[in-house]
Amino acid sequence: MKKRITSININKTKKPKVEKDVEEFTAGDDCDEETALAEFANPVPWQKIEAEGFDCDYALLFPKEEADILFRKLEEEVEYATGKEAQVQVFGKVYNIPRKQATYGDAGLAYTYSGVKRFACPWTPTLEHIREATTKSTGQTFNFVLVNRYKDGLDHMGEHRDDEKELDPLCPIASLSFGAVRDFIFRHKDSRGKNSQQYIEPVKLELAHGSLLLMNPPTNTYWYHSLPIRKKVTTPRINLTFRRIVMRGKKCIT
Repeated sequence: MKKRITSININKTKKPKVEKDVEEFTAGDDCDEETALAEFANPVPWQKIEAEGFDCDYALLFPKEEADILFRKLEEEVEYATGKEAQVQVFGKVYNIPRKQATYGDAGLAYTYSGVKRFACPWTPTLEHIREATTKSTGQTFNFVLVNRYKDGLDHMGEHRDDEKELDPLCPIASLSFGAVRDFIFRHKDSRGKNSQQYIEPVKLELAHGSLLLMNPPTNTYWYHSLPIRKKVTTPRINLTFRRIVMRGKKCIT
């Protein structure tokens, strides 16, 4: 019998009206774009999403006009890993990452996962702007971001938990989406595989362009998440996951 996935209906909220059209900006019109980004920022109310051991908050942080600009600037600024840094090690075997990936953050930070240690590049202006907006809307501070670019629906992310030792377990992970809408699926740790202990319905979210999903503790302890292949998706998506890496015993600052 086919297992059912719980699809959460994320309510559509009317976007703030903006008078200046995004098409008026050109690639070299940095001054106007910076002014527009400052004027556009207007987060909508949070929506709480809960299940067993699952606690997330969702909001449209950026209206479409600002999200369009941010997507374009991310495409211009972010430099993605190549070579060995674009590979992961799973059960002793090395695989190419099925998407593009980059790491940015405060000076001296590094993040190790899937057998590869990645050092933080300096913040770009756009990543810094998005980080500030995320901090302002959540009340949390973040010092590192993992950038994933999915060129189309064939690029994907396997089921996993963000449980690396560098991460502060008391801090939420802030996931921002730009571009194509993709299914984001959570599966409880006790309900994975054929020999699972029990059946707990997975949770499926469709994350909108310009949205922010805040994954609060203890979500990452009990739930795995993935971005599965969707062959009908033909356009790119950029995802930013802001985290706080523990340094010298410091804990999350709120």
